[in-house]
Amino acid sequence: MSMIRDLRAVVRPALRRGHPGYGAHSSELPGAPTSVVGCAVYRDGSRVREHLTPHEAMRSVRSEGGFAWIGLHEPTEEEFAGIAQEFGLHPLAVEDAIHAHQRPKLERYDETLFTVFKTIHYVDHAELTATSEVVETGEVMCFTGRDFIITVRHGGQGSLRALRHRLQDDPELLAKGPSAVLHAIADQVVDGYIAVADAVQDDIDEVEIEVFSTTPGGGSSRGGDAGRIYQLKREVLEFKRAVSPLLRPMQQLSERPMRLVDPDIQKYFRDVADHLARVNEQVVSFDDLLNSILQANLAQATVAQNEDMRKITAWAAIIAVPTMICGVYGMNFEYMPELHWKYGYPMVMAVIVGICFSIHRGFKHNGWL
Repeated sequence: MSMIRDLRAVVRPALRRGHPGYGAHSSELPGAPTSVVGCAVYRDGSRVREHLTPHEAMRSVRSEGGFAWIGLHEPTEEEFAGIAQEFGLHPLAVEDAIHAHQRPKLERYDETLFTVFKTIHYVDHAELTATSEVVETGEVMCFTGRDFIITVRHGGQGSLRALRHRLQDDPELLAKGPSAVLHAIADQVVDGYIAVADAVQDDIDEVEIEVFSTTPGGGSSRGGDAGRIYQLKREVLEFKRAVSPLLRPMQQLSERPMRLVDPDIQKYFRDVADHLARVNEQVVSFDDLLNSILQANLAQATVAQNEDMRKITAWAAIIAVPTMICGVYGMNFEYMPELHWKYGYPMVMAVIVGICFSIHRGFKHNGWL
């Protein structure tokens, strides 16, 4: 059981940009389709043969035991046809693996498990704008049989090269067979979710602070830009589409007995399912929080508009006083109060100034100006 205790340390290193093997491809294998980036045979937890074609790997496994791990990157239908026939893969699963853009899922076809994972990568940006890309998605699909595991990767992220090397450093773990590899892939994908969730949380915190902060003049800061909030909501929705559908497959792998999954390994799918559930709750809270921030932003815009309207109304009321008095005295009537009085003009000006000053003071006292 010491191997199982060390399982987490083997398959859960820190995921970050620039990690060895991150987004890299293995060398193409001689005689294999160009989409094959890795093909090896493992027996008793050790890599016994490499630089094989998928046909040679399967022939070695059937004659001498062990299991084959074949990695492909964006294979075409023609490139995958021979592998599918060699390993007896179901046509529906093969079609999904070739065309990609699938929801995370777990399906069983005869003696093969077909699992789809969405990989998420956080896109670094100096400043969040209304057009910023926050998360980038890819896909990893796994065909898991009794003596083979075939991984099909789509997109530039989610490389399994470094993971393969780490697993090869733990023969006791690899001795558990293809299900150990499947668990390691699931764990790495979910670890990626956790890292991205932390980074997205920082972006949301930044937007929230800027929305509720004010400039010295009392107006909302640039964080009030609704376009940035909408963009972040779209990216969170993309994140949610990768996380939420994976909950049921992880529950099935952790709770339902399966002949293709080693019982010792199945116990540790529960840990992956637990971490996934926590990330899902976090992503759902992101969406709710962004809704609240957007509503607050719209409320702030409405309040700002109301303040502007009150100021406009107050100044219009003040201007109305001299307009009315001057309009009255602009009428061509011969008999008007104080029309021919020596001090009539200064008196009218004083009355206008006094009334305007009183109205201005009243509006200022009530917070309209």
